[in-house]
Amino acid sequence: MKSLVINKEDLKHNIRTIKKIAEETGRQDNHKPITIIGVVKGNGYGLDLIKYARFLIDNGIDFLAVSTVEEALKLRENKVQAKILMLSSTSIKKDVKKLIENDIILSIGSKSALEIAEELGSELNKKVKAHIKIDTGFGRYGFDYNQKKELANMLQNTKNIEVEGTFSHFSLAFYEKNEYSELQFERFMDVIEYLKENKVATGILHICNSSGFLKFKNMRLNAVRIGSAFLGRISIPNTYGLKKIAYLKSDVAEIKVVPKDCYIGYSNSYKTKRETKIAVIPCGYADGFNVREQRDMFRKRDKLRYIVRDIKDSFKDKSLYIEILNNNKYEKCKIIGRIGMYHVVADITGKNIKIGDKVKFPVSPMFVDSSIRREYLSEEQ
Repeated sequence: MKSLVINKEDLKHNIRTIKKIAEETGRQDNHKPITIIGVVKGNGYGLDLIKYARFLIDNGIDFLAVSTVEEALKLRENKVQAKILMLSSTSIKKDVKKLIENDIILSIGSKSALEIAEELGSELNKKVKAHIKIDTGFGRYGFDYNQKKELANMLQNTKNIEVEGTFSHFSLAFYEKNEYSELQFERFMDVIEYLKENKVATGILHICNSSGFLKFKNMRLNAVRIGSAFLGRISIPNTYGLKKIAYLKSDVAEIKVVPKDCYIGYSNSYKTKRETKIAVIPCGYADGFNVREQRDMFRKRDKLRYIVRDIKDSFKDKSLYIEILNNNKYEKCKIIGRIGMYHVVADITGKNIKIGDKVKFPVSPMFVDSSIRREYLSEEQ
């Protein structure tokens, strides 16, 4: 049976690493503590929303963040007791009401969202906890940074909203060049200073995601939002010792020997060069193997960067490898033929691999089908 295996010790290592960096920053900045907000969106980055949330809490991360109403409510339905921030601003009254009733901290990023929260606070006779979202150049949720006067006026006239934080979001924190991130940070701090000058509460401040936290020491502020760094899957050079924490596990289902000049898989794209011993393994792209993020950047310079990278890659060996247990030791084996929806074929010529032997597939947990069981293990099993 297939499962996504999460190495608990490696995940703990990543959490400790992030906490250490945050603590060191705090000590160097007049002992100011930095709150780590554990982002558990996307089914806990593929690690199972509830299991992952509880794991973070057990390891000292007791402030969580989600992106959808469904995620927030699922945490509460499963008795997850932690501060939960809904990162997406919404003006849909029925959704906002559910969030308030379940003690979820709102993100408020528009006049209509502010008005709905104020109205519901009055109706429910309850102080609505919220973080104010500032759009500093991402162009999605948030009050425009140029509308700081209007924002201050609106917040000064609210009676039922308790501002616990103010935040923004970088759009290019993973880029080598930092000019735009620095501009976003300047815009954010300009809004914060204006609000403070006008005696408007801002609460804790956060703009850094994982990449921003690791790259921009001077921008960490009071809090940071950590998601991908806990998984060791960051979009910047990993000079921090973070470990990739998960792999997809399957088993060898069939073994056979095929002759020279035998086609393997769809499209006849691979032909054996010699008699070849093969293993057929029930795991494919539908399970998340070799699934990658789409290239969603369309600027000319981004296209050129990808073209140059592809040209360089064309001169490299781009073969895919998996690890199969061979005499109680995992060995790399080359995938041959196209990856199927639910199967792959590996060349195991000269190896003492048997039916039922375990197989490790390198994957991004976010792309692993949610129906596949998640296993949190302390050691190799």
